Amino acid sequence: MTQTALRLGTRRSKLAMAQSGHVADAVRQLTGRDVELVEITTYGDTSKEQLAQIGGTGVFVTALRDALLRGDVDFAVHSLKDLPTAQPDDLVVAAVPQREDPRDALIARDGLTFAELPDGARVGTGSPRRMAQLNAYARSHGMRIETVPIRGNIDTRIGFVRSGELDAVVLAAAGLNRIGRSGEVTEFLSVDTVLPAPGQGALAVECTAANAELAAALAELDDPYTRAAVTAERSLLAALEAGCSAPVGALADLLADGQVVKEMRLRGVVGTTDGSELVQLSTTGSVPNTQDRAEALGRELAAEMLAKGAAGLMGERAH
Repeated sequence: MTQTALRLGTRRSKLAMAQSGHVADAVRQLTGRDVELVEITTYGDTSKEQLAQIGGTGVFVTALRDALLRGDVDFAVHSLKDLPTAQPDDLVVAAVPQREDPRDALIARDGLTFAELPDGARVGTGSPRRMAQLNAYARSHGMRIETVPIRGNIDTRIGFVRSGELDAVVLAAAGLNRIGRSGEVTEFLSVDTVLPAPGQGALAVECTAANAELAAALAELDDPYTRAAVTAERSLLAALEAGCSAPVGALADLLADGQVVKEMRLRGVVGTTDGSELVQLSTTGSVPNTQDRAEALGRELAAEMLAKGAAGLMGERAH
């Protein structure tokens, strides 16, 4: 007897459709069942306001989760950096597949790198986190830039550069890679310059907790190293009591001795958007073999950052 198709809920943007398409292909191979993409419009897609004003990137998640709970879709794919740190009891992140490139990427006019931008260059980004670190880097290197808040999909943002309205924009490398636009990048920004958002480059595959059979099947897509890393990063974010649009960067690296992964290094940063103040710290621990240990690593680094004054740099914190 033919099984019904699984319904995968996705945002309608080109990037979201590409991400969901990759997951759908993997689920088809895994389960032998067809997967139908169900396009869902979220408030974050239709609003023209800056994300910080409408509740942060979590606004991209609510409509997908509502569709899951109504039974309109069987599972959903999110950009993990958009997920609020508090997980609802009736939903489960069944899989965090292997992470894409977590770095940020610069697309600038005339093929320029960040260091080559002209004095007073206008750099577009919708992220307070990027603004804080780009402005801090510019200050420390004697550069003068203006960070300009922007919204819109990838085409819209790159269009600001092509039209001459902006000298450069900064986007997530993972998204550009997933839609085949990485050839337009003029510089991949080192994580020593700009730490990514917690979970950047990773996807979350979510279903209802009640659907244990589907959750178990989707769990085959899980990459334990990626899950450990993003768990530590998101634990840091939660312990700072910062929302997903706060100026917080975090990245957990797995450090290998030959072929054996032995340690995890977690780096975190909080800053004022003008770049005048940053709290940037790191910690290293043994590779977490449980989610609890990864969460503890994040909490420990957050406590050190708060002791250094991180709370005062985040302004009005979004929950």
